Amino acid sequence: MEVQLVKLQTDRMNEMKKFYVDLFGFPLINENKSSFRIKVGSSELEFTTENVKGNPFYHFAFNIPSNQFSEAKSWVKERVELNVEDGDDEVYFSFFSAHAFYFYDPAGNIVEFISRQGSKEEAKPFSIDNVINISEIGLTVNDAISAGTRLIEIGINERNNNPLSQTSLNFMGDKSKGVFIILNQPGRRWIFSDKISAIFPIEILTTDGSKIIVNSENLIEVYK
Repeated sequence: MEVQLVKLQTDRMNEMKKFYVDLFGFPLINENKSSFRIKVGSSELEFTTENVKGNPFYHFAFNIPSNQFSEAKSWVKERVELNVEDGDDEVYFSFFSAHAFYFYDPAGNIVEFISRQGSKEEAKPFSIDNVINISEIGLTVNDAISAGTRLIEIGINERNNNPLSQTSLNFMGDKSKGVFIILNQPGRRWIFSDKISAIFPIEILTTDGSKIIVNSENLIEVYK
């Protein structure tokens, strides 16, 4: 499984387009009066104002080449301030063999760039074109165990086939590809942020034909 498309809500359409397209240089695929979509490596990311309520925010991560963490970090720091946790603006995840850094976009989304040991290397100097794909997308639901069971039924398993948890993050996906749906319940603080996980509408399409939706009533829908 890889992420083909993620659709997120925002209440700051113009600022978000300037940030992702003008400042960062992500290719614009299409836009209309209520949404715009960008290319993120082999994935796509769409922001929409349609039926938006309040100030929705999400956590998502982008895979970057395994040999370009420091270069990518410097490139991003020229454009936006990095988030800090315990005095550090980066982290090493030993269980992923991966380095990561984080920042906010104008809507308060927690954006992560992650360089995994198993990702491809890149010889060209880092630019936004070197981003590989959407690596992670946080999926906050009322009942993580029930939602996780439905994901498993369509072939999206916990990364190590561990039991599903209501209190810990559940990384659902194929660890060999470095792509995960981070299944969680409201009330957890996202690391490198002051944001507490909350439920907002979202739509995720995967390359194997799965569709996962959290609708405006905070209910999860799973299709394949």
